[in-house]
Amino acid sequence: MSVHPQVQALLDRVARSPLPPYHTVSPFVARRIYRDTRAVLAPKAPEVAEVRLLAFENYALRVYRPGSDETLPALMYFHGGGWTIGDLDTHDVLCRQLAVGARCVVFSVDYRLAPEYPFPAAVDDCFAATRYVAENAAKLKIRGIAVGGDSAGGNLAAAIALLARDQAGPAIAFQLLIYPATDQRLASASHERNAQGYLLTRDSIHYFRRAYLPNEKDWLDWRASPLLARSHAKLPPALVITAGYDPLLDEGRAYAEKLEAAGVRVVYREFADMVHGFILFGGVIDTANAAVAECCGALRGAFEKVAA
Repeated sequence: MSVHPQVQALLDRVARSPLPPYHTVSPFVARRIYRDTRAVLAPKAPEVAEVRLLAFENYALRVYRPGSDETLPALMYFHGGGWTIGDLDTHDVLCRQLAVGARCVVFSVDYRLAPEYPFPAAVDDCFAATRYVAENAAKLKIRGIAVGGDSAGGNLAAAIALLARDQAGPAIAFQLLIYPATDQRLASASHERNAQGYLLTRDSIHYFRRAYLPNEKDWLDWRASPLLARSHAKLPPALVITAGYDPLLDEGRAYAEKLEAAGVRVVYREFADMVHGFILFGGVIDTANAAVAECCGALRGAFEKVAA
């Protein structure tokens, strides 16, 4: 299958851009490029009843509440951006969409970024944030917790689900894994096949890995490569989304297969004509909005089981 025509139009637009590739500039500049280019591709931001910030020593949470005074399920959302360039603002619209569409409180985690704070800082921050929300459920007016994220954030969501299982909590109801990075060896066929020309390039992936995982021995740590965890049994049910023209395609599919083989309930959804990052591009790619709707439906279904 060829790339979707709307994706091809975006790729053509990127090819004409005077902006430098991420891997050729400092993380400081790469963050600005990422933030500004994501904003022009996003759909209109949905209104939510309340948005507020909670700040702690090493991380912060932006809280999106679709209803101001009711107890609702919660989604811990970990943004993408190679553990290096994403932030709360690059994923603001998506978090609003998920809060409204899934009727849940979204806690978007502003974790520490590489290279200033390499692995495992992001894992530690995301787990600390998840534990905080679980331990303060009554005060925060939430019931039941799911974890989710895209790309690097999908990697973190998978790691947090594994950590929560191994450390006897907090209880996680669901995993929303959007084109997750699951294997830092970067050796699958899709890394070769989709190495250039589809937004996320091999050069950028290596740039992010150098920033986040400067010590090669950490590539095999399951907190960095959830696919390599000793066991995937007794994990929460999951929706795993991949894109056909994504270097991360094979490792996302492999993670879904690992979960299923371990007896975990998994829905695997491959968008064959999409590229990495597409779920943020609802302003120019219709499929992005359809994918968000699928995420919201899966979250609602998981939360209904918790309520029951």
